[in-house]
Amino acid sequence: MAAAAAAAAVGGPQPPQPELPAPGLALDKAATAAHLKAALSRPDNRAGAEELQALLERVLSAERPLTAAADGEEAAVAGGGGGPGAAEEEALEWCKCLLAGGGGYDEFCAAVRAYDPAALCGLVWTANFVAYRCRTCGISPCMSLCAECFHQGDHTGHDFNMFRSQAGGACDCGDSNVMRESGFCKRHQIKSSSNIPCVPKDLLMMSEFVLPRFIFCLIQYLREGYNEPAADVPSEKDLNKVLQLLEPQISFLEDLTKMGGAMRSVLTQVLTNQQNYKDLTSGLGENACAKKSHEKYLIALKSSGLTYPEDKLVYGIQEPSAGTSTLAAQGFAGATGTLGQLDSSDEEDQDGSQGLGKRKRVKLSSSTKDQSIMDVLKHKSFLEELLFWTIKYEFPQKMVTFLLNMLPDQEYKVAFTKTFVQHYAFIMKTLKKSHESDTMSNRIVHISVQLFSNEELARQVTEECQLLDIMVTVLLYMMESCLIKSELQDEENSLHVVVNCGEALLKNNTYWPLVSDFINILSHQSVAKRFLEDHGLLVTWMNFVSFFQGMNLNKRELNEHVEFESQTYYAAFAAELEACAQPMWGLLSHCKVRETQEYTRNVVRYCLEALQDWFDAINFVDEPAPNQVTFHLPLHRYYAMFLSKAVKCQELDLDSVLPDQEMLMKLMIHPLQIQASLAEIHSNMWVRNGLQIKGQAMTYVQSHFCNSMIDPDIYLLQVCASRLDPDYFISSVFERFKVVDLLTMASQHQNTVLDAEHERSMLEGALTFLVILLSLRLHLGMSDDEILRAEMVAQLCMNDRTHSSLLDLIPENPNPKSGIIPGSYSFESVLSAVADFKAPVFEPGGSMQQGMYTPKAEVWDQEFDPVMVILRTVYRRDVQSAMDRYTAFLKQSGKFPGNPWPPYKKRTPLHPSYKGLMRLLHCKTLHIVLFTLLYKILMDHQNLSEHVLCMVLYLIELGLENSAEEESDEEASVCGPERCHDSWFPGSNLVSNMRHFINYVRVRVPETAPEVKRDSLASTSSDSLSSLQNSGTAQVFSLVAERRKKFQEIINRSSSEANQVVRPKTSSKWSAPGSAPQLTTAILEIKESILSLLIKLHHKLSGKQNSYYPPWLDDIEILIQPEIPKYNHGDGITAIERILLKAALQSRMNKRIIEEICRKVTPPVPPKKITAAEKKTLDKEERRQKARERQQKLLAEFASRQKSFMETAMDVDSPENDIPMEITTAEPQVSEAVYDCVICGQSGPSSEDRPTGLVVLLQASSVLGQCRDNIEPKKLPITEEEQIYPWDTCAAVHDVRLSLLQRYFKDSSCLLAVSIGWEGGVYVQTCGHTLHIDCHKSYMESLRNDQVLQGFSVDKGEFTCPLCRQFANSVLPCYPGSNVESNLWQRPSNKSIQDLIKEVEELQGRPGAFPSETNLSKEMESVMKDIKNTTQKKYRDYSKTPGSPDNDFLFMYSVARTNLELELIHRGGNLCSGGASTAGKRSCLNQLFHVLALHMRLYSIDSEYNPWRKLTQLVEEVNSQQGNEEQQPEVPILYHDVTSLLLIQILMMPQPLRKDHFTCIVKVLFTLLYTQALVALSVKCNEEDRSAWKHTGALKKNTCDAEKSYEVLLSFVISELSKGKLYHEEGTQECAMVSPIAWSPESMEKYLQDFCLPFLRITSLLQHHLFGEDLPSCQEEEEFSILSSCLGLLPTFYQTEHPFISASCLDWPVPAFDIISQWCFEINSFTERHAEQGKALLIQESRWKLPHLLQLPENYNTIFQYYHRKTCSVCTKVPKDPAVCLVCGTFVCLKGLCCKQQSYCECVLHSQNCGAGTGIFLLINASVIIIIRGHRFCLWGSVYLDAHGEEDRDLRRGKPLYICKERYKVLEQQWISHTFDHINKRWGPHYNGL
Repeated sequence: MAAAAAAAAVGGPQPPQPELPAPGLALDKAATAAHLKAALSRPDNRAGAEELQALLERVLSAERPLTAAADGEEAAVAGGGGGPGAAEEEALEWCKCLLAGGGGYDEFCAAVRAYDPAALCGLVWTANFVAYRCRTCGISPCMSLCAECFHQGDHTGHDFNMFRSQAGGACDCGDSNVMRESGFCKRHQIKSSSNIPCVPKDLLMMSEFVLPRFIFCLIQYLREGYNEPAADVPSEKDLNKVLQLLEPQISFLEDLTKMGGAMRSVLTQVLTNQQNYKDLTSGLGENACAKKSHEKYLIALKSSGLTYPEDKLVYGIQEPSAGTSTLAAQGFAGATGTLGQLDSSDEEDQDGSQGLGKRKRVKLSSSTKDQSIMDVLKHKSFLEELLFWTIKYEFPQKMVTFLLNMLPDQEYKVAFTKTFVQHYAFIMKTLKKSHESDTMSNRIVHISVQLFSNEELARQVTEECQLLDIMVTVLLYMMESCLIKSELQDEENSLHVVVNCGEALLKNNTYWPLVSDFINILSHQSVAKRFLEDHGLLVTWMNFVSFFQGMNLNKRELNEHVEFESQTYYAAFAAELEACAQPMWGLLSHCKVRETQEYTRNVVRYCLEALQDWFDAINFVDEPAPNQVTFHLPLHRYYAMFLSKAVKCQELDLDSVLPDQEMLMKLMIHPLQIQASLAEIHSNMWVRNGLQIKGQAMTYVQSHFCNSMIDPDIYLLQVCASRLDPDYFISSVFERFKVVDLLTMASQHQNTVLDAEHERSMLEGALTFLVILLSLRLHLGMSDDEILRAEMVAQLCMNDRTHSSLLDLIPENPNPKSGIIPGSYSFESVLSAVADFKAPVFEPGGSMQQGMYTPKAEVWDQEFDPVMVILRTVYRRDVQSAMDRYTAFLKQSGKFPGNPWPPYKKRTPLHPSYKGLMRLLHCKTLHIVLFTLLYKILMDHQNLSEHVLCMVLYLIELGLENSAEEESDEEASVCGPERCHDSWFPGSNLVSNMRHFINYVRVRVPETAPEVKRDSLASTSSDSLSSLQNSGTAQVFSLVAERRKKFQEIINRSSSEANQVVRPKTSSKWSAPGSAPQLTTAILEIKESILSLLIKLHHKLSGKQNSYYPPWLDDIEILIQPEIPKYNHGDGITAIERILLKAALQSRMNKRIIEEICRKVTPPVPPKKITAAEKKTLDKEERRQKARERQQKLLAEFASRQKSFMETAMDVDSPENDIPMEITTAEPQVSEAVYDCVICGQSGPSSEDRPTGLVVLLQASSVLGQCRDNIEPKKLPITEEEQIYPWDTCAAVHDVRLSLLQRYFKDSSCLLAVSIGWEGGVYVQTCGHTLHIDCHKSYMESLRNDQVLQGFSVDKGEFTCPLCRQFANSVLPCYPGSNVESNLWQRPSNKSIQDLIKEVEELQGRPGAFPSETNLSKEMESVMKDIKNTTQKKYRDYSKTPGSPDNDFLFMYSVARTNLELELIHRGGNLCSGGASTAGKRSCLNQLFHVLALHMRLYSIDSEYNPWRKLTQLVEEVNSQQGNEEQQPEVPILYHDVTSLLLIQILMMPQPLRKDHFTCIVKVLFTLLYTQALVALSVKCNEEDRSAWKHTGALKKNTCDAEKSYEVLLSFVISELSKGKLYHEEGTQECAMVSPIAWSPESMEKYLQDFCLPFLRITSLLQHHLFGEDLPSCQEEEEFSILSSCLGLLPTFYQTEHPFISASCLDWPVPAFDIISQWCFEINSFTERHAEQGKALLIQESRWKLPHLLQLPENYNTIFQYYHRKTCSVCTKVPKDPAVCLVCGTFVCLKGLCCKQQSYCECVLHSQNCGAGTGIFLLINASVIIIIRGHRFCLWGSVYLDAHGEEDRDLRRGKPLYICKERYKVLEQQWISHTFDHINKRWGPHYNGL
């Protein structure tokens, strides 16, 4: 059935239907729906339609808004009686039922989806969504793809990146207008419309009826909810409330759009059908509710200033602000006859009252087709009104998404685009008023970019809806609201208006969306063509651009420093770049070929007109106002860039588009003013204006702006220079730079416009500018690739650069379609041609390097261009950096040893159109300046630097390179018309002028000048006067006068009346300096030419007389092949030689004259009359010489003093050094250890009352606990299946073991049987520096009072070592006494092992009294407290009875264990490498042991419980244990951890320990260890093996060596244990667990050795620290034997011929079999009851592998895709900042408040649980690693780098990232070695907020 018929049926307000009884509503919805659908399917469906109509009336609007009207708006919105929202839900339920026509809604959805002809993806996303952009596949630069489509397409090798959407967007996959089809993903490659069946008519029939009503209902809600904000305070709360209520409705619509194409086309029909709209919304008929709604709609329209003209006056009062009304009235000024006229005049008055003075009205050009662009809005369809409300409500996200979701429907797309354009002006007004303009801007662009990126669509709208007119008009109006009077030039009478950069509109970039759209549509050729052809538009656009001309004017502060530094310049630069430059680049990109000449002519023509208007408006004649500068001249730059394009690409004749001379003279003034101001700013002449003026100068040349700012300015100046008179131009330059007065031959001068301290840098500025002007070829003939190469070389010469910073620094054409896209083919190929890649290097502990590009040697050799570098440096230091690097290159390559001058670089040839530029080099004014400067430098006048000479020589060389005339001409051209007014030089060619001798010069000097007195003397002598007459008159020269003369001529030529206006004004200005009375005239005798000056300068620079000898006299060849490499690089001397050679080459006369000058050997005696200047230089020399001598004397004296001091110091030291040596030879004496205090600098031993301490850092560590037993490191999970379970970590295994022991045995005994500290153990490290503890306390006090923000917390005891600045938090006291336990203790005694055992027992039995209260003991106590507080309570308390002393005991010896184990890990897990401790003197284990031992001895173990007894004595059988059932037994000795026993035994001994006692303890413990190994082995193998060994061993039992044979011992162990139930309990399931390997003697021996090795390693380390013996290095396979002999376990006579057997190390203190059976008995009695556990406790895993961080995947994307959308397991949300722990793989929310527990955020909490305060997290969204250490954190850097070796922090560039294995290794190394605190510098407190 046709939609129209349906509309007719539904249409028209109808009386309530009697047929449908009210209770009908209560009937089953589905039944009703099915009934209606059936009724509608009949051919005659009028009744059905009416019935449905009535139902919808009731359900959807049901008079609800009326019933609530009395209770104000909120209730109306909330809906009728059923409580807020209930009715709406009901209505939605009805709609779903009706759509489905009685079926289930979900089935209906599925059915509709089946008919989806989706060729487009069209997925819409909002801000912060991660999408992709592929430049290889994109046609439009805005193309974007969702992650799914991207990964399903093939983009290998493409130039793509991932990005975070700022404003939202939509996926373009499948849209061939925006991207190439090759990039489509698999889903959208097929053009599927053909094979999708037709949609059955009845499926969507109900939708066609229901949806119009539904949408109308939504619109009614929107109308109801909107209240015009009162008094300009938008009621955002109200709007948001309405939107929240409408959430379900809009979501319902959004779901409909997702059903696919079939449903979308129904929606399109509904939204665009004008009949439906008219019928439902006209507000006629008797439905009061509809009427009211219509009225609200009209009010809303009117309040927006959008009305029909006839309504205008009535509602005029309602307009909220003058701004809007101005705009409104303007729009139809002249559109509606008298009414409009009257209005606009009204507005003009109103305008005046706003105090804008007489503002020039910008009249819209007549070509604007529709005068009411700004005002009239007539809605004809639902879509139009929906968009209207979307704008009114400031673009709610849901509505935007709904409107965009519809875009895949082509018909809708066109309709929506037209609607959008129709509302464009209204959007602008709303945006301007909005308080949330940022969010709103993003939403607008989100929509517009989808519409305008499509060329076809943009073209259509441009043709049918005047899109361009609308955009330009809207932009113009927008800017009109913030104009102010320009103060440039003539403040009072200026008629020019500019935008006010302080206004919010500019400051907040509110114009951004409109400009962005404009740039977007201009990128389409068809649209840009229309723009360039439409003269009216061009005029309007130039009007718009002129608003920015001269904005943000700076006035130089001359007296006070400015109080308030305005930051408006940001806004100004952004505005010029975005609103003027970018559209300009867009237009330029379409002017590439000859056929587009016409466009250029148009733009240039209107640009010049606008410029002429501007000059008139600011009342500009010929002099810029002093002390003001604006950096913003967009009109000049438009003109320049179109000129450049015309010559470069369109082959236009330059002169045909240039204006007359007068206009050119005006054009050059302001750009030149900017160049001079740059020099002034860098000379600190603007310092009173604050830092912001420097900021402007930098921004002007900065890489993103230079293309659109300084480059066009310099190009324009080059054009002017090539067409204007060269003398005029040169003199203008020096005048603008205020250095005219300096250019005199006299040694003194007065400068009326410049302070003396600024003269030098301004002169340098002027010369540098001339050099740049004459040698820059960016727009004068270089090709794009050459430009790119030059830019790249300049950047690389300043510094090595990363790839991304190069991309950023090289000014790309801002318009993306211009072809030079960063990363494009040409970029990469040029880069590889000029630079070498330096891969990132890693010094562990060094900073993280990035991959860098560095210039190739040949680039330094041939392409280094200082001019380009100077032009492109933002900071002056970069120029110096480039020169330093150049110097280094020359030294390294041996080309030049000294300090080189900037090299002279050959230029690319000039384009013929600009040949005139070179006339600057051949004009007399420049030659006079060069001559004068050379003379002044030679005479050492003040204010001249090497830089000046360098630039002067550069200019001379440029002139020689670019001389036009041939030599033959030269000779003749001496006499010519030129000669009349200027007798300095005969002609204007530099080549011939160089040899011209100038004899006398007349100068104006102050009367005080030395020249004056000398002259008065000279004039008495007749001969000097006569000679003066002979030589003709002396030269007089004033740049200013010269320039005036030229200017006068030009003016006279152009108009006769102008000069009456101009002359008096200018002459009065310039008479002042001349008429100052104190100046007088003097005549100087010069007698030099440029050539002779050069040769003398050569002598001066080289410091030798006659240093210059013409090279061609020796080697005539040199004149034939002039390119000689030896002249390419060098200093000033080289430069002069090069110039003289070129001069000789160009002219035979010059060659001859050079030779002559060199022949006149200058006599070394000074000239007869010493001029003042010369006298000055002589004085200077003398003074310098004297100073040098004085210095020499001083140095000598100082040296002798130092020497004597050193000698006396030595005397004090030497006796001490010698005497002990003598003594030691006589008798052994204990030398006390001497410590240096790094604070007070004194040395001495550590004593009881003034102890010295080591600077230490205590930190809790769980690194040990992370050891696993398998070699393969765990991988980071990147799918749901992969999970990491921690039960195989060392920490977990030890935990299980301890809790198992505690279940069955006595608590106190359990706590002696194991070590803790695998997790949260305390690691102590030191930097090796010592200090007095009292010094340390005062140091801490001073830190506490220091207010500087430190990276550490002094209150927590943290500080940095005063000497090496390493982070520390405690001081470990050094025990007074010997220097590494002295030899006395180390002599081996010959006591038997039995005696030693007795001694050990005795010593342990003595209770350790705590030493008396000395300072030392206090410190020992306090450091012990520190150690305890380092780790959390849960890592200290394992006892069942809290606070039991056993806990402390266990904790203390475990600290020792932790430190030993960690050192072992730092050595790589074994001791094969040997040598001293890894940290060398930095080990503090010795001191730590003293502190621990002191405290351990406070707890004496009851002698009957002391394990030492069980190890060394046979106990008589006592049955007491059996009797006492309820008391838990002691832990059997075989379950004890032997290493823990070792530490307990040693720490219980009084310190210092004797070596033989140590060895004794080790021997005894080794017997236990070996027995444990045998028991474990017996449990591991199966029954048959056991019986076999039992048998073989029993046979050998009676041999002499039985106690040292593992077979015998093993068989004994097996037989003993067989008495118990240990082996019986084996069920069948156990067999699987037992290893099925067959045990050979070799494998058994290896098993036993491996079992014992960890103990031997720890023991050896301990021995090394206690007794200072070095560890031997060895091979891995002999580690056991070497360590055991080093520990004294192996008898010395042991021979290593036959294979080594571990059992040979045994030394039983009591008969082996007796003690073993005693030990086994304990086990048997336990296994009686608990065989399972008994067995588990026997098998200990001893072979832990080194700890590792998780293994990361190669490509970062795999991590990112899995984690960035993963939900957090705690709060089940997707975290904003997800992070993952690299130690255990836990996924956490960084900074997430959702997972906060007791003020700790999740990362901090996890770092405490997982790493005892150290956490290593990878931030998913930033690719960086963050380290948490206690209360501080730091950003570590990234271990993922892109293809160019760079990090991509925050994934800003979005390039693919790959793991950098070296970096990850460095990270892991820092984690294992606990050096995060020392290596990373930038730490900050995290306040538990991470």
